[in-house]
Amino acid sequence: MNVQTPAPSDPEKKLVFGAELVPHRSLPPQGFLLLMTTIGVISFGAGIAFYLAGAWPVVGFLGLDVLLIYLAFRINYRRGDLREILELTRDDLLVRRIDHRGRETSWHFQPYWLQVVIDDPPDHHSQLLLTSHGRSLAVGSFLAPEERLDLAQALRRALGEIRCLPRPV
Repeated sequence: MNVQTPAPSDPEKKLVFGAELVPHRSLPPQGFLLLMTTIGVISFGAGIAFYLAGAWPVVGFLGLDVLLIYLAFRINYRRGDLREILELTRDDLLVRRIDHRGRETSWHFQPYWLQVVIDDPPDHHSQLLLTSHGRSLAVGSFLAPEERLDLAQALRRALGEIRCLPRPV
């Protein structure tokens, strides 16, 4: 989870709380290169051994295995481009979700009626729900349970600050 204060979509409004949520990737690009090189070398060595043993059709399947592993990792990395951006101002909570294709979807919530719901303590299947006026939105589903709880607590604190501020006339 990356909690920061991005620039609000509307510069006229003062940002009270901001967070950009991104999925964690445990294998950096260098690790991916090393893993694919290791898998390729092992498959090549096994392919040579099978070819010399007279089982030459196995070589194609070993190459296909390497290709499928590569494609699976590439798809996984591509799906990791998901972003969720939360921007809380005095009058609005804007949640923007940008998927791996760059398509953006947004939701608006009125902060005075917003409820932040999560199991405490959270488990693996706990969802962080933003609920208001009969609508619910799950955010941060890709975060670890502890990160979802931290986000919920921070958002609750920010909502509490807003609710304590006097309303302008």
